[in-house]
Amino acid sequence: MRVAQLFLMLLLMLPIAQVLGQQKKYAIHTVAFYNFENLFDTINDPNTNDDEWTPKGAQKWTTKKYKQKLQNLSRVLLEIGSSENTNSPTFIGGCEIENRGVLEDLIKETNLIDRDYGIIHFESPDKRGIDVALLYQKKYFRPTTYTNIPLIVYKKESLNKVESDEKTDDSLAINYYNNRVFTRDQLLVTGFLDGEEINIIVNHWPSRSGGEKKSSPFREAAGVLNRKIIDSLQQINPNAKVLTMGDLNDGPYNKSIKVALDAKAIKGDVLPFGIYNPFEEMAKRGLGTIAYRDSWDIFDQIMVSQSLIRNDFSSFSYWKAGIYNKSFLIQSSGQYKGYPKRHSVNEVGFSDHFPVYIYLIKEVQ
Repeated sequence: MRVAQLFLMLLLMLPIAQVLGQQKKYAIHTVAFYNFENLFDTINDPNTNDDEWTPKGAQKWTTKKYKQKLQNLSRVLLEIGSSENTNSPTFIGGCEIENRGVLEDLIKETNLIDRDYGIIHFESPDKRGIDVALLYQKKYFRPTTYTNIPLIVYKKESLNKVESDEKTDDSLAINYYNNRVFTRDQLLVTGFLDGEEINIIVNHWPSRSGGEKKSSPFREAAGVLNRKIIDSLQQINPNAKVLTMGDLNDGPYNKSIKVALDAKAIKGDVLPFGIYNPFEEMAKRGLGTIAYRDSWDIFDQIMVSQSLIRNDFSSFSYWKAGIYNKSFLIQSSGQYKGYPKRHSVNEVGFSDHFPVYIYLIKEVQ
């Protein structure tokens, strides 16, 4: 191991030993998820509804603005989880990504280029052209398989009459020949983190366009698909370590998560093959990743399989979770003071969501 890498590893170990109050050393990796909020380039794609994000479009999206957006995002990604880990996240799940090209531009930003991130991305059927993806640090993670798993859902009733005035720019696109709802695939990545097999699912579940209740069945179907993916991994390997993350467009208490995934808020309630959701407890405390009409919710979540919460740190295990909501990410004035500092026509912000993260740790000799 090179001297620089050894020095970095020692830095990564020190905070854990101090926090746990033990004379032990721990390797630490941060796992993050961030909704990049409309990470579009300036080029018009005739196959998607991206006209708004062009120089002549409604957002007046210029090369200068695009580069500022990349710089803003790279700053956030560099710092997520820095309170306990001197390294940037080993894994970054992302959504609202137009194409692979914008990710290639992002990882070349000055803040990130020396981290040598790899990209796993597939084009999805979403009509706005927004996808999910996984970035990973190549020196720590070696992917072995990855695939995009489609979510096939159909409209059963009219969504034209909305049940509330809840607004979203992520409208549901529907094929009116067969009523299929076009939405994002679920990305499954399997590989080895420092030699240990890890499975990661990246999600961006259907929006609340048309109203929360009427659109809920689509997200419940996404939860069912997510559970099937996890079940299939656990059938192959009962001890499979699985992380599922994303912008779920539902809070930790909604049916898509509490029923379809059967996620639990308390570790002791998680049965073998079950799912633990550390963000439910945060939601009960009034924390949030997204705000609407001064009401906060946690749509962005990272959940882990029971195999990651056994408190046996001889292999990688979950340690703790957080919401990255530093002051520079918060709107400081105006109508949306206190909200995530999102993009507007007059100002290039960060995102309308705060990113979330967890730590995985392992005892080392």
